[in-house]
Amino acid sequence: MSALFEPYALREVTIPNRVWMPPMCQYSAEPEGPGAGVPRDWHFAHYAARATGGTGLIIVEATAVSPQGRISPYDLGIWNDTQAEAFRRTTGFLRSQGTVPAIQLAHAGRKASTDQPWKGGAPLGPEELGWRPVAPSAVAFADRHPVPDELSAHQIQEVVGQFADAARRALAAGFEIAEIHGAHGYLINEFLSPHSNHRTDAYGGSYENRVRFALEVVDAVRAVWPEDKPLFFRISATDWLEDAGWTADDTVRFAAELHAHGVDLLDVSTGGNAPGVSIPTGPGYQVPFATRVRTESPMAVAAVGLITDAEQAEKIVANGEADAVLLGRELLRNPSWARHAARELGGQVHVPDQYHRSV
Repeated sequence: MSALFEPYALREVTIPNRVWMPPMCQYSAEPEGPGAGVPRDWHFAHYAARATGGTGLIIVEATAVSPQGRISPYDLGIWNDTQAEAFRRTTGFLRSQGTVPAIQLAHAGRKASTDQPWKGGAPLGPEELGWRPVAPSAVAFADRHPVPDELSAHQIQEVVGQFADAARRALAAGFEIAEIHGAHGYLINEFLSPHSNHRTDAYGGSYENRVRFALEVVDAVRAVWPEDKPLFFRISATDWLEDAGWTADDTVRFAAELHAHGVDLLDVSTGGNAPGVSIPTGPGYQVPFATRVRTESPMAVAAVGLITDAEQAEKIVANGEADAVLLGRELLRNPSWARHAARELGGQVHVPDQYHRSV
């Protein structure tokens, strides 16, 4: 049997295959009013298509734990019960297709309050549906980005509580797995990296201080997330900076700590915390970072980054480089990638009765 299409069990949740969909923001929610942050028909159709295509696990896009934590005014949110209830339509349909529904809980930090990417993605001011971002330190992300407000110790604890509240709502919304977003230069990543964290209190300076906020978030979420359900953490394994940044060595060390705090799988990406860095991209270019974590720590891993064809994905799993693969842009191009790959590799995926004539 194809390794890519073997089931994968974490705690009491079994994922039917190793073809997973990572969080990819759609920037398509209402920006204000009672519908702000609420999933719409677009979101349902988007995720439903990948479920009917055989994807084993779908991680819903970065979903903000507070209005201030959105990347853009058009992001999904889970800071109120109206949003949580609206997700139930999607989670119910995904489960009906045998797909495990997951959600990424996120706070954008200093990269918050920007426009939709197809409109340029520039920072938005309060007169343009925007707000003032917050961060571990008053250091702007890039030249044309505003200087964020530095979070006080009290405000940090408020954000920790927002992550826990969001996890409670995610459970009520029918999600089976929660993922904490600690990557791509957003708030948790900003605390981890000395490039963006210039604090001198208990949340900055040493490695131990810089990981404190992330571990507090993990502990708060794990405390409300059921013991029988997995918890993921997404990380940027490196800032791609030669000095003064988060490194692959830091990631391996941190993975062991996350595992001890109840994280079941590390979703390994890279970059996003520093603009203008040189990244040597190519097919599977981030897989070696996931493999290092899997080899040098007790943590299970999923790999992401220019994984596009069935044979490539099969080798990653079969060779033990990662426990699963996350296909982003390829699943945007081809919602039925998993079904086509199963046919090529001799695997099996769920096919809706309505689509049996296509088998």
